[in-house]
Amino acid sequence: MRRLLHVPGLFEEYGMTPGTIDELIGPDGVPRPDFLGLLTLLGTRAPEDFARLQSLAERALLNQGVTFSVYSDQRGTERIFPFCLIPRLISAPDWAHLERGLEQRVRALNLFLNDVYGEQRLFAERPELRDLILSTSLYLPLLRGVRPPGGVRIHIAGIDLVRDGQGTFRVLEDNLRTPSGVSYVMESRVISKRVLPDILEMARVRRVDHYPARLAETLRSVSPEDPERSTVVVLTPGPYNSAYFEHSFLARTMGVQLVQSEDLFVDRERVFMRTTRGPQRVHVIYRRIDDAFLDPETFRPDSLLGVRGLMRAWAAGHVTLANAPGNGVADDKAVYAFVPEFIRYYLGEQPVLEQVPTYVCAREEDRRYVLEHLEELVVKTVDEAGGYGMLMGPQSTREEREDFRQRILATPRRYIAQPRVELSTCPTWDAASGRVVPRRVDLRPYIVSGPQGPWVLPGGLSRVALRAGSYVVNSSQGGGSKDTWVQKEAA
Repeated sequence: MRRLLHVPGLFEEYGMTPGTIDELIGPDGVPRPDFLGLLTLLGTRAPEDFARLQSLAERALLNQGVTFSVYSDQRGTERIFPFCLIPRLISAPDWAHLERGLEQRVRALNLFLNDVYGEQRLFAERPELRDLILSTSLYLPLLRGVRPPGGVRIHIAGIDLVRDGQGTFRVLEDNLRTPSGVSYVMESRVISKRVLPDILEMARVRRVDHYPARLAETLRSVSPEDPERSTVVVLTPGPYNSAYFEHSFLARTMGVQLVQSEDLFVDRERVFMRTTRGPQRVHVIYRRIDDAFLDPETFRPDSLLGVRGLMRAWAAGHVTLANAPGNGVADDKAVYAFVPEFIRYYLGEQPVLEQVPTYVCAREEDRRYVLEHLEELVVKTVDEAGGYGMLMGPQSTREEREDFRQRILATPRRYIAQPRVELSTCPTWDAASGRVVPRRVDLRPYIVSGPQGPWVLPGGLSRVALRAGSYVVNSSQGGGSKDTWVQKEAA
């Protein structure tokens, strides 16, 4: 690592990682111009003083019960979400570019979903895509012909972005089913306000606390009935779900009921909630349950998490489900490779955002290349998330590569591969060494969409790989988070 000589105090020992872009420090070792004042002020803190602030922040998260669960962790069902108090900043011009690209991407993906569950015009022009797209287990053919209220299928999206070694933001993957993490965005900001109020004020940061109000407004806007008289609920699998904290947080901050399957029932293709005053009609369900468990009458008959008859009520247009069932076909990692083409086809525009080059193993030429370069590539299973089902080729063993070779040969449609992206770094507090170190980060912005189009929350979940040298930022595999500060336009 090359040491910095131009940043005082807290950052004096900060070392840049060769081949990467740092989010806050320029290649010359000087803070980026947009962040100079903030880093100078933050840098005046002595390491022991910052350690005390970091401890305060972690205690506040503990007191607020900001937790998540890892099913494979034998040490307990819940953990405090790891959090680094040093924020990740995004300048106003960079954010304007991201915002434009995210809106464009979500509009195109929504049109793709309406098409693939409707006329399937795309396949008339691109017949070679039919088998690839319709062969994913995430495509639900029985839903074809059902058009949700307002034609909106992606009410909430979480689009994962990374910045490569040349400084270009790239889409890494689309999350269009039940993307989680937005509650940590808002809780992180509460902590920042409490522990770093002077620095937050200086940075001129855009707010994020209006997300629940915008989400509630959007959900009511897609109600099949009068939005002003519509009832919205959040449907959770229950307290043992890994994201239960978020489910309860969103219901509370939106001012709506948090319900489980036994709280709801369907009568004459309408959904009702059991209350002490009798049945109450439900018009919009923000469901945090996977498609397979939504309705035992339509999907898995052994599901205890869903509501019998729910899909009939949805198909009849008497209730809105957010997100719409069947969205998984659009965030299948093999389908991801074609999103730039979807943008050109459905919108007639050039993509604003770049994405990571992707080899689709279902295609013979791509598969041959992947098998010959496993040690260089990152191989992913198309329908898994959270860092599971992956081969990090450059860090893999011969046995691991052979295992994935056999898997790819057996079911090539299940795998894609990408070159490893040198994720950007961000200064991160390391408690063990008592100093600030570079750690790799990604960014998950959240986009909510109603009939009027998409809206992007000015911020997002910055996930950070807390282990030295790691590229895996997922919280389930040792990653943490940072508050994302999007700066306001210059006055």
